[in-house]
Amino acid sequence: MATKVMMEALSPTMEEGRLVKWVKNVGDAVKSGDTLAEVETDKAIMELVARGDGVLRARLVEDGTTSPIGAVIGVIAAPDEDISAFTSGGAPAAPAAATPAPEAPASSQPAAAQPATPAAPPQAPNPEPGTAATAAQGAAVRSSPLARRLAAERGLDLAAIAGSGPNGRVIRRDIEAAGTAAAPVAGTTAAAPTAAPSTGTKPTASTAPAIQIDGEYKDVALTQMRKTIARRLGESIGPVPTFYLTSEIDMTNVAKLREQMVAAGDAFKVSINDIVIKAVAIALTRHPECNAHWMGDHIRYFAAAHVGMAVATDDGLIVPVIRDAQAKGLGQIGRDARELARKARERKLTPAEYSGGTFSVSNLGMFGIDQFTAIINPPEAAILAVGTTETKPVWDGNAFVPRERMRVTMSCDHRIIDGAVGARFLQTLKQLLESPLMMLF
Repeated sequence: MATKVMMEALSPTMEEGRLVKWVKNVGDAVKSGDTLAEVETDKAIMELVARGDGVLRARLVEDGTTSPIGAVIGVIAAPDEDISAFTSGGAPAAPAAATPAPEAPASSQPAAAQPATPAAPPQAPNPEPGTAATAAQGAAVRSSPLARRLAAERGLDLAAIAGSGPNGRVIRRDIEAAGTAAAPVAGTTAAAPTAAPSTGTKPTASTAPAIQIDGEYKDVALTQMRKTIARRLGESIGPVPTFYLTSEIDMTNVAKLREQMVAAGDAFKVSINDIVIKAVAIALTRHPECNAHWMGDHIRYFAAAHVGMAVATDDGLIVPVIRDAQAKGLGQIGRDARELARKARERKLTPAEYSGGTFSVSNLGMFGIDQFTAIINPPEAAILAVGTTETKPVWDGNAFVPRERMRVTMSCDHRIIDGAVGARFLQTLKQLLESPLMMLF
């Protein structure tokens, strides 16, 4: 019996998915659980698996097509089974006894628009991005979907880049590290790498590649992530009555603590942001009225602090969650944060890793931003915007002394948090960061 291949909800908030590429070709044998295609959700690139055994008889949508949840995008059936009811008006099915024709690569035009393929010369030049040759090259070289896209955008030859991922797989950081060192694609100019700001700490957010505009303007289709960002933030800033509280915190002792931990070795290496997350988690357990969700007809308060960590990717912002942060040591929070940030940029986060947050932290300090306001991530009650740490002269009663100071701004949903409640939370956070040894008790 034929099995429909449907666009599935691969994340809790997914409403539609974009088929990045088919992994199986028409005519390939398929077993239940085999990966059929890679699908871009609103958060990550996930694998769409088969729900039945047989042969992939039809692929009803092309690579790059966006389909709503529940849409039929392919058919699995026995080699001799009649599937005309599924393919009527869609892509043709593979003949039962015929050898399937080669599939069009991801970035090519439909077969009718393809010119005849000439005989390959002995040594063909490097392909241009977006051509059939580039797609074939991407398939031949072990690489992540994001790495292939970035390589095409930057005019880099995947075959010339050494992969640092599992089994030599080329991943995003390899593309960024390649910069202009990798062989540029013929007829293109490789994009120069963007230098990280000099702030003394390594940025935790990526810098999106420059958009090359040839002509008056360039239209770029929205990614699934960007669509979700637009919808979710529109839901937040409009109906959520938001107010803002700003506090300046003395980070001198935190800076000393971090220096001591870094000096102790890589096992103890943490960032300022890791320490802020730990302090936030402890403060949330002392002020559970800020560790809450707006549920429409009731408020849900949480015992554990699941702290979301805003990470900028090339496709937009995503907030992976450090669960039970109040119970984790600084070292574990640092390791979790680095791993989640890496997976976020490679579009490899699972739904469990980016959902269920109870409070979020957004840090732009590594970019030299003094102060900003962040938009609440519904249904959470608040988000903390963290600015840069800078040395300022502070009067200690006798003289001005240099101190490390940092501004934070808390965006609060007034339906859940009143002004005094938010102020008390920030007081506790300030105490913890100005006397970090308090976090041990």
